[in-house]
Amino acid sequence: MYLQSANHSPNSPQLEIASTSNQSLMAVVASWIQTLYMAFLVTYLGVLEGTFVNNTGHPELRQPTALDVWNTTVESLSPGAKVTILTNGPLTNLAQIIASERTRSLIEEIYIVGGLISHGNEKGNLFTVPSNEYAEFNMFLDPIAAKTVLDSKLNITLIPLSAQKQVRSFHKVLNRLKVVNRTPEALFARRLLLTLGQLQEKDKRYLHVDLFLGEILGAVVLAAGNHSQLKQTFEFKSLKVLVEGDISKVGEIIIDENQGKKVKVLGSVNEVAYYDNFANLLGDPKQSAVIASFNEQKRIWSTPDN
Repeated sequence: MYLQSANHSPNSPQLEIASTSNQSLMAVVASWIQTLYMAFLVTYLGVLEGTFVNNTGHPELRQPTALDVWNTTVESLSPGAKVTILTNGPLTNLAQIIASERTRSLIEEIYIVGGLISHGNEKGNLFTVPSNEYAEFNMFLDPIAAKTVLDSKLNITLIPLSAQKQVRSFHKVLNRLKVVNRTPEALFARRLLLTLGQLQEKDKRYLHVDLFLGEILGAVVLAAGNHSQLKQTFEFKSLKVLVEGDISKVGEIIIDENQGKKVKVLGSVNEVAYYDNFANLLGDPKQSAVIASFNEQKRIWSTPDN
C-alpha cells in the first residue's frame, strides 16, 4: 500500500509516503516496483513476510507494519492535509484503516489495483482455484475487506485486471527503458523487470509473473493524475463484491445498480503512451533522487564540511 500526502517524504518500505512534488512521482513508480518484487519473492519463492517485518531472531530487521506507519502519518499531518492511498494487494489493512471515522475523513482518494468486472467474457487470474473463473486474487484473498472498502463513501478509482492486461509486455517496457537516460531509478527498474522476464521465459512455474508488471499501471495512473498523457478512459460503475456462497463465486465483482457502490473504473490506456510515460518518468534526471547510492551517501558523510 502506498500513501501520498502533502507533507512527508519516503520513510518505509512497507507503506510508502511521499510528497506531492514532481520528484515524488518517480518515487511512486520506483518504490512500487520494489514492492511488487518483494511480493513476487513471497508468492513464488516462498519467502515469508515475517522475514522482513517481524523477525524476532533479528531485531535489526524489524520494520513497522502498515498500520504503524499509517498511525504515524496521521499524527504528523498538517491541519487540513489529506492522504491518497494506492493499494496492490488484499484490502485487509485498508479496511482496518477506514473503520475509524476520524481516519476516513483524512483520505482524499483511494486507488485500488485489482478486481475484475468480466461480464462473463473475461477470466480472472485465480489460477490456484480453477473453479473460480471470474475473481481476481486481491479480491478473493479478503473479500470481506474488499466489500468494506467498496461500500464506504470514499472516492475510489479501480485499476482492474482487464486494464492491467493491456500493459503486461516485458519486451516492450524493457526496450523502452533501454533508450531513456540511465538514472538510478531507470536502471533499478530495468534490472528487476529483466529478472522477472527471464524467469518467465525459462520456467513455466513463473508463467504468471507478468501479473506484477500489470500492477505497475496503478502507480503510473496515480502519478499522471488528471492529465491525459496516458490517453486513459474511465467509467463510473455500480459495483458489488460477492463475499458469501460457493468458492467459485467468492471475490467476484458484479455490477449491481440497486445495491452497488459507484466506483470510477479505468477502462483503457494507450499502450504506447503508457510505456513512453513510464520510461520517461524514470529516466528524467530532474526527478531523479539526489543521492544515487549508499556509497555516495557514505562519501558525503565522510567528507568534511568546507
